[in-house]
Amino acid sequence: MAHALLYPLGARTLSAGDASLPLLHPGGPVADLWCASALAPVQQRGPVRYAASGQWLHGSVEINDRCIEGGLQPAAQQAYAALFDVLADSTCPHLLRLWNYVPDINVDDGLGERYRQFNAGRQRAFIDARCSAFSGAPSACALGSSAGGLRVQFLAGSNAPLAIENPLQVSAYHYPIDYGPTSPTFSRAAVADAGGGRHVLFISGTASIVGHASVHVGNVRRQTQQTLDHIDALCTEAARRSGAVFDAGDLACTIYVRHAEDLPVVRDQFERHMGPASRAACGALYVRADVCRAELLVEIEAHGFAPSAGLAA
Repeated sequence: MAHALLYPLGARTLSAGDASLPLLHPGGPVADLWCASALAPVQQRGPVRYAASGQWLHGSVEINDRCIEGGLQPAAQQAYAALFDVLADSTCPHLLRLWNYVPDINVDDGLGERYRQFNAGRQRAFIDARCSAFSGAPSACALGSSAGGLRVQFLAGSNAPLAIENPLQVSAYHYPIDYGPTSPTFSRAAVADAGGGRHVLFISGTASIVGHASVHVGNVRRQTQQTLDHIDALCTEAARRSGAVFDAGDLACTIYVRHAEDLPVVRDQFERHMGPASRAACGALYVRADVCRAELLVEIEAHGFAPSAGLAA
């Protein structure tokens, strides 16, 4: 079972025995399959491994921040600088989607909460590369892993995506300073040309945040329901902005659960909302991971395809 778009680079494989991101459901290992063509060679440039065709580029970079002076902030800046260096020389310079895995994401290691350190390094790299760190930033997620170094995986394309924001939430890059001195660099979703008369919707890691505040603290059922309402809102907004109609029930979803014992509740709410026989419910991956705010218990990311209708401005 896999979330397949193009070609397997082998950047992320999940299984129940994975110490950093253990798979809770379904049983057996799965892999996300992203890249350019079955014949695209895997290349390496500095710490970045990637494969590309004329339309797509998928890559991954891992840096052990424990070995970097200054910790996670310079490590994040180095990781992103390296991937921007690869994109600058490619035919796929536009970031579409990012997956960030940050060990001990909610821990204050004496230099501040590690997620906030990561945000500072990421934003600095975007600004240094003259890429938008604010409006128009790519879709992304940031999850806490329990082992390994900082891992950044990315998908880029030959055409710039259309950034989508959620009318129920403050854009992450406009968060007040309460959430850290540097705001997160991502859009709530993005729509891109997938070729073959289709567009693809990338939904960023989405959680129980209304406006900029976490809601339903301590209640995993209500947090899951709120997150699913946001998924619906993003599908609606993507259709309004792009003209392409995306069905939430057809999305390929990864559900990150902070506490493994919450899986039955989260899965029940997800399947009730999407429909137990839907493609989303039957193909969902449930993963044990920490969410970027300590009080958040569940996060959902997704992607899906729809017939092209011509991107709006």
